[in-house]
Amino acid sequence: MGNFCIGESFRSFAFRNSIPLELMREKILEIASEQFSQYGVRAITMEDIARLAGISKKTIYQEFKDKKELVMETFSLALKEDQESLNKILEQEDGVIEHLIFTSRMVRARLATLNPMVLLEIQKYFPDVWEMFNEFKEKVIVTDIVNVIEKGKRLGYFRPEINAKILAIMRVNQITTAMNPANFDKDVDNIVTLHMAMMDHFLHGIFTEKGRQAYFEKQDRI
Repeated sequence: MGNFCIGESFRSFAFRNSIPLELMREKILEIASEQFSQYGVRAITMEDIARLAGISKKTIYQEFKDKKELVMETFSLALKEDQESLNKILEQEDGVIEHLIFTSRMVRARLATLNPMVLLEIQKYFPDVWEMFNEFKEKVIVTDIVNVIEKGKRLGYFRPEINAKILAIMRVNQITTAMNPANFDKDVDNIVTLHMAMMDHFLHGIFTEKGRQAYFEKQDRI
């Protein structure tokens, strides 16, 4: 049986030998991201991740020393992917309206698949991950929104008198509010509905007529 180890299941052995070692960590992170988002961070154990990946518990601990490290790397990867996506949109010649549409859809997709309890659990039980979220929010998201607003002002899409930093902080706080189930009202269907209403209010508060027309036109095309 070659490298088959005593106590290792055939399923684990097959997984280990069918997927290159450099891709195993990636596969574990992919499964962890899906499970944490859907069921919450506390409900999913390292054993659950190992079972779904088809590897032994020992193998997953060879890749990640504990659950804390797995949670940190899972959400760190998600934030990195979001940042790369935002950068690509803003690098376009115009990019402002496309950025608004893309980020709205990105946040909506995140909210649609995210268990509302995830962020509350992270805040309470994984403070290092929560600190990472806050740092990302302040250094990346706020900066990104400020850049978009300033670029939009130069292109005539947004009202020239608005304070980009204040509006960026306000927008980030809106998104954070939409992710907290404690802010739900019985008349709100779900967090996606709440997000879309806040996004609509935010945009129409900063648009010029040129920006509003460009938004409607590109929204139909994209």
